[in-house]
Amino acid sequence: MTQLLVVETSPRGNTSVSRHMTRRFVREWLAAHPGGEVVGRDLMETGLPFVTAPWLEAYFTPPAQHSPAMKDRLALSDQLVAELLAADHIVIATPVYNYNVPAVLKAWIDHIVRKGMTLGFDGRGLVTGKQATVLIASGGVYTEGSPIRERDIATQYLRLILGVIGITDITFVAGGGAKAVDLGEETMEGFVAGLAPELKRAAAH
Repeated sequence: MTQLLVVETSPRGNTSVSRHMTRRFVREWLAAHPGGEVVGRDLMETGLPFVTAPWLEAYFTPPAQHSPAMKDRLALSDQLVAELLAADHIVIATPVYNYNVPAVLKAWIDHIVRKGMTLGFDGRGLVTGKQATVLIASGGVYTEGSPIRERDIATQYLRLILGVIGITDITFVAGGGAKAVDLGEETMEGFVAGLAPELKRAAAH
């Protein structure tokens, strides 16, 4: 059974453009993959901690030497890695804050980039043979020809990180100009409908 892992990051609930993009994408993905399974990981409901000194101590200690406390510190990270490895297709939906990803998504990345699990000790990515789709909602427009294209740090960063762990088949759907929804210049439905062809292509890929 084909499995889709959906990683949501926005704190805005039903007013989130990226979450509405996700809903459209998942609908199209299920249509293209009858019988497929969708696994949701909402980072706003996960209570994901930032990396701490005790966490790093557990990370750098060989598993055979882990104390019960160390195992507890890594338990959520282990679960997140297992979700990632079990998926055939990963979709990450995120807003852009100050040109980059939200802190909660950076925290998830810090928990899933794990030596010996998703990253080899030789530096090669271990998460191979998978697809990723990144759905980005941003106030600015950073696509080809934009005068602020060089500020598109979020896309560059996510492409880099996914590539580091071995995922190179990556599709980006850029929902630039999303502030039009907040300003009431465009409806949520109309904005997402404008991205429908790209979302459908990405879901069917």
